[in-house]
Parts: sequence; C-alpha cells; structure tokens
Amino acid sequence: MTSLMRILVSLLLGLLPATLLAAPGLTIYNQNFAVVRDQIPLDLKAGENDVQFDGATMHVEPDSVILRDPSGAPLQILEQNYRNDPVTQQLLLSLFEGREIDFFVREVNKPDRTVRGKIIRSGYVPHNGFAMRRYGQNYAMNQMAMANASGAGQPIIEVDGKIQFSLPGQPVFPSLGDDTILKPRLSWKILSPKGGKTTAELGYITGGMSWEASYNLVAPEKGDLLDIVGWVTMDNQTGRDFKDAKIKLMAGDVSKLAPPGMRDEGMALRSRFAMAKSESAPAVTEKAFDEYHLYTLERATTLHDRETKQVEFVRASGVKSELIYVYDGALIDWNRWRGYDIANRRTNEEFGSESNTKVAVMREFMNTKENGLGIPLPKGRLRFYRSNGTQLEFTGENEIDHTPANELVKVTTGDAFDLVGERKRTNFIVDNSNHWADESFEIELRNRKKEAVTIRVVEHLYRWNNWEITQKDIPFLKLNSDEIEFRVELKPDEVRKITYTVHYSW
Repeated sequence: MTSLMRILVSLLLGLLPATLLAAPGLTIYNQNFAVVRDQIPLDLKAGENDVQFDGATMHVEPDSVILRDPSGAPLQILEQNYRNDPVTQQLLLSLFEGREIDFFVREVNKPDRTVRGKIIRSGYVPHNGFAMRRYGQNYAMNQMAMANASGAGQPIIEVDGKIQFSLPGQPVFPSLGDDTILKPRLSWKILSPKGGKTTAELGYITGGMSWEASYNLVAPEKGDLLDIVGWVTMDNQTGRDFKDAKIKLMAGDVSKLAPPGMRDEGMALRSRFAMAKSESAPAVTEKAFDEYHLYTLERATTLHDRETKQVEFVRASGVKSELIYVYDGALIDWNRWRGYDIANRRTNEEFGSESNTKVAVMREFMNTKENGLGIPLPKGRLRFYRSNGTQLEFTGENEIDHTPANELVKVTTGDAFDLVGERKRTNFIVDNSNHWADESFEIELRNRKKEAVTIRVVEHLYRWNNWEITQKDIPFLKLNSDEIEFRVELKPDEVRKITYTVHYSW
C-alpha cells in the first residue's frame, strides 16, 4: 500500500477519536484537494433504502466516497449516484422542451406583458462531470464550446407560429420539474438487514480546496536578528460552506494523479498577510504523519465557500541570521548549448565566456530550537522587511521548499546596489591529442559601500568532472564536484582582483 493510500484510507475511514467527527472534518493538502469527513443520520428500514445527501461539494471524486457505520454494523451499499447539475434556467428550459410556458417581456416605453412560447430546443449543454474528471477541465470545456459553436447551445422558441433563435423574454416556469436538484447530491441504495437509527460516517476526496504557507521576516535597523511570523492561507472553492470544521493541513509532496488536461495547470493561490501580536497558545500544532507533516488548527474554524482565510502558525523572535553576498559571475544560456554534448562543450572557447556584474544578496538562518524555530516549515513565500528607524520597508522576497527542522534556510532577496563584480577569461588552451585543457579567469570586485563586506565568489567548473586548481590568489572551498567558492573581504570603497587557473583532463 502506498504512503498516499495509507493516509487517505486512515483519514477517510475516520481513524480519529469519535469526538472529532461531531463537526465536519477537513484535511487540506497544498495540492488543490482535500479529504472531507461528515456525519449522516440514517433512519433505515429492513430491506432497501433510498438515502440522499445534499451537502457534498461541487468537486467530489465519486469513486473516493466511503460510507460506513462506525459501530461496525453491516451497511451494504447496492448503488451510489452523484449529481452535480444544480437547477439553472437552461436546465429548466430543457425539462420543458416541447411544452409551452410564459415569458415575461419588459420593453422601454411599453407596458410589461406576458407572451406564450413553445420551447422547441432549450440550448442546454449538459455538464459532463465524468469527462472533466477523466480527461481534464480543458477537454470538458472544449466539448461545451464545440456544442455552442455548432448552434446546439442556442435556444429555439416558437411564438405565435413563428420561430426565433432567442428567448422572447424572461421565462416563467410553473414548477421546478420532477428531476432537478438545488445542490450537488450524493444518493445511495442501502440494503439493511434490520431497521433502526444510526449515524454513518461519510468521507471523500474533493478538489477546489488548497492551502499555502507564507512568512514575514522583520529585521531591525541595525543587526540581523529576525522576527518571524508564519501564516497559513486556506482557499475554499468547493461550492460548500464548512461550519465549525476541525481542519488539518497536510504538508509534503504527496503523489496525487490529476486528469491529463489539468496536470500542467498551476494552482491559482492567493496570499495575504496580517501582522498581529498574540500571547495565547499556538493556533496551529504540528506532528509527523507517515512521510509528511500534519498541522492541526486548534480552534474549530468556519470556512465559507469562495473564502480565503489566514491563521498564524509560527511566531519567533530573535532568530539569528546572516546577510551574505554572492557573486556568481558565469552567465550561461543553456538553451544555446542544449544541442552540444559534453565533449563539444569542454573544448569550445565560447562556452562560459559571458558574465554578469550583479552581486546577489542572500539571507540564511538555521531552523533549530536553539534559534527560536525548530519546526518543519512548509514550502511558501518569505517576505523580508527592515526597519528604517520609524517604519518597515520591504527588502525582497523569495520562496522556500519544505524545510525540515535543523536544516539551513537560505534564500536570495535581490541584488546589491553598491557591490559590483566583473569576470573575464584571460587564457584558454586545449590539447585534444593529450586530452587536457587549461582555463584562467580574472575576477574584479568593487565595494562602493561605506562598510566592509565579504563577498562569496562562486565558480562553476562545467567543462569536465576531472579538474585541478593549479593557480590561485586566495584559498577556495570545494562546494561540490563542479563548484568552488572564494571568500573575498573588501574594505569600504576597495577594489580587489583575484585570479585562478583550472586544469581539466579526460
């Protein structure tokens, strides 16, 4: 059984205390879906029973539905149906095709009147929920667009023996019809060996629900101690309200298949922040769950349809951080070199010759208890602010991936205004017969700030994995198999040059 299957089975089957199921339960994933848990009172008779539930969402995955009696009593479901075609004007027109109804007509400078018309064709294009789930939203929408383009989506009404391809006025229906629903509906045929009342547990997976994490990081006017406030933003687009729901948030890269037409569509996630101080207990608690992390909102929360809600989940003060400057001078257009194999790249003089002058500004801090944090941080956006003595100013933002506790958080926040780098190649020699190449670089760094800085110069040894630095001005650190780093200290308004030569052999 896969990790995702174990998680969903445990959540759907309600392997949680019964008290948690008194209110709706939600486990929201940051991949645009959620697990919903409800309770349904049943009053069954012996034999077959028809049961309807009108509280489902508009994006139910019908084959994920589980209905069970928590007491363990047998609950045999003979048939399940899901309808998500709530009543609309077009649907009612289709139900009255071939019949006459009244149309209310209101015209400028004329008295209101009612005309009688016969519905020849309603123009209704059925919602194909199966096509949307199986082939994706784009496919289903294209099918509807094709139907409309062919004219099938245009109504035909007969008034006084004449045909018109539009409604003569606002239709007035005598009733809702016999086959209409006002909300998405789940219905079952349940075979019960005996009669009696019980409360069944209903669980299913639904789309249209998402969450993401966001972080505000505030630095003082002087120094690098950070105040951090983290928020979770939940977005409900399911077509249903969840009143006083027990909400859990699952963080991690859970494998979840999407319809082919939707796999490349990004989630439209909205994020807003609010800064507020609180001395109360944490609003969100966290624990490991399978291979992921589960965050629980301690208070029951009402999440309305089409609502975006924020809840604070982490707050820390005095987090030690370091502001670092990185000059990565190589500017390589990999699209240009995509068609070249490694043998051609390593001997091509133009490869790696272009450079940029920007020095990146980065912020890093340890996610540890000793540093005021030490909890798994879900992926999300970090916004950085610094006080100018009287107010906060925005200084950059970036995103982090899921970051476990006791790991380093390192993000780029922008480019330094008063720091400049310049990188140029000074020599390149290739000996193809003896399978070696020598390459030399000169890197100039200029500090136009009023204080001393240290710039980390990162160089990529792309040409081959067998290399040796044969000449250098200052020591270097080996970051990995093809990256080295020089740390250069510069005084205010100082200009320094460093050189190095690398020898490749193959």
